[in-house]
Order: sequence, then C-alpha cells, then structure tokens
Amino acid sequence: MTMLSLDLTRLDREGSIELKASLPAASALWEGSGIEWDGSVEVKLKASLAGSGEIVVRGSLDGRLKQQCRRCLEPVEGQMGHELTLVFVAADEMGAEDDDGVHVYGQGTEIDLSNAVLEEVVFAVDPYVICKSDCKGLCSRCGTNRNKQTCNCTEDHTDSRWEALRVLKEK
Repeated sequence: MTMLSLDLTRLDREGSIELKASLPAASALWEGSGIEWDGSVEVKLKASLAGSGEIVVRGSLDGRLKQQCRRCLEPVEGQMGHELTLVFVAADEMGAEDDDGVHVYGQGTEIDLSNAVLEEVVFAVDPYVICKSDCKGLCSRCGTNRNKQTCNCTEDHTDSRWEALRVLKEK
C-alpha cells in the first residue's frame, strides 16, 4: 500500500475521503523526476465521487524546492504551493482514455495517486529559475561565476565558422 492510495471501498461507502501525507524528500516517488526537495512535501487531498461515475480529487501540495540558477548554477530555494485537481475514470467506462488530464484506473480496491501527483508537480515546477534578475551567469569561456568575480576573457569570441556570413553581411 502506497502513501497516496485511495481506498475505493471506503470512498464508495462514505462518498468523499480526505487524504493527508507527508512525503519525504528522498521518496522513491521523486526518483528520476529531476525534482529535489528541501524537506518533506505535504500533500492534502479530498477525493469525491462525481455523479457521472468519475472520481474527482482536489487538494494541495506544499514543499520547499532545491533548484539551481540557470545562469550561474548557484543553489536557489523556492516554495511550492500547488493546487491540483485530478479526475479518474474506470477503465471499463465508455471512452475512457488517459488524456486531457483524465486518469484511467483499473479494477481493484485502491487507486495509487502517486504518479498522477508526480505528473502535476513535474508540470508545475519552473525549470528555469534564476537567483536574481540581474544575475550575470557564468563566463562562457572559463566558467567563472561573474556575480562573484571578473575574468580576463574577451567578449569577442566569434566562432570562425560564421566568418563567411559576416563577410556577406558587410557587403
């Protein structure tokens, strides 16, 4: 049984269920996703039966992200507070397809919500964070962090393969 599993028998009996989980930063769920957390991730969900036979899961996910600045590669911490809505349909429902944000579940007494939550997080995380708006980044020649020190590299580092186009442009 996973930490983010929905008991369908209980949901059928009660009509709605609240799920709360604290996923550790080192959880196997995050492996291979490229997402790193600074501490546990708090997940609060409420699953309800919709009149159309669908299961709707709404809730929030909160945690502190560990990322790198895309310009200088320095660590950047950010807070993630994400509201999510997941819709699940039974595989035997007419037209049940895993697209348009609708997730298909098979037979059984539980639905594992982990992959659906992971998918939401992957799409919500900004992969292009920067440490500050005026970040100077790394020198493309020597790799020096230009926020911390200057280097002696010249800015004119035109690739010689473009020389023929430069000559044409100057005509």
